Formats: sequence, structure tokens, C-alpha cells
Amino acid sequence: MLITLPKCAVRDWHLDDTPSLAEHANDRRIWLNLRDRFPHPYALADAEAFLASVAEMRPRTFFAIVIESQAVGAIGYTPLRRIYAVPYAWSSASARVLEKAGYRLEGRMRQSAIKDGRVTDQLLYAILRDVGRTA
Repeated sequence: MLITLPKCAVRDWHLDDTPSLAEHANDRRIWLNLRDRFPHPYALADAEAFLASVAEMRPRTFFAIVIESQAVGAIGYTPLRRIYAVPYAWSSASARVLEKAGYRLEGRMRQSAIKDGRVTDQLLYAILRDVGRTA
């Protein structure tokens, strides 16, 4: 899978993304904005385990955000397995990476998460496009 955007690309993960993933994911500021299952500090072994799990996904639901040929973030969703559940999306890219990729802050869910023992906000980023709507 490959989606090319003006400032980044979204593509399947590759095994050679391991060092880049470990480098960019080992940032406390990123960890503070992600689910608790995301480890911190983030080591090379964590990147290897993540990429091994992604390789086994059917269908694949996690993808790399790439800037200048380097995997700098991730985006994906986790399908829920219960009949009444609806799939949801969770971005695992930092605000800085999203803004470099052309995303804009579109919303803030105030005091909607607990991270590192603190109640915190969650931010929603999106790319808005003119899809040629007609009146």
C-alpha cells in the first residue's frame, strides 16, 4: 500500500524501518500522547516486535508515515471484535510529524485521557481537501 501526499507518504512497514522507528518512537513527548501499551523508553527490540506483529496482520491495519524516505511515525486502526463494536482509528504519530505532513489541528477532547498519572487532552488532526463539491 502506498499513498503519496504533498509532504509525506503512507506505506506498508518494511523491516529496514526498524532503526528509524526506534529512533523516532523513543521520545517521551510522543509516548505521552499514545495508549499505555506503547512502551517508553522505546528500544530497538520494541521496534522489531512491532514490525513482526505488523507483518502478521491480516488485513494490515498499521502503516508507516514516511518523510524523505524515513519512517517517522505510524498511523493505523484496531478493529474491535465484538458484534456491537465499530472500528476506530488511533494515530501514533506526534503532532510535529503530523504538522510537517500537512495535517491541521481540528479538535481537542478536553480531559479525555489519563497518561503518566495526569488527566490530559486528546488532539484530533486531519487533512482537509477540496474535493470539487458542486452546489
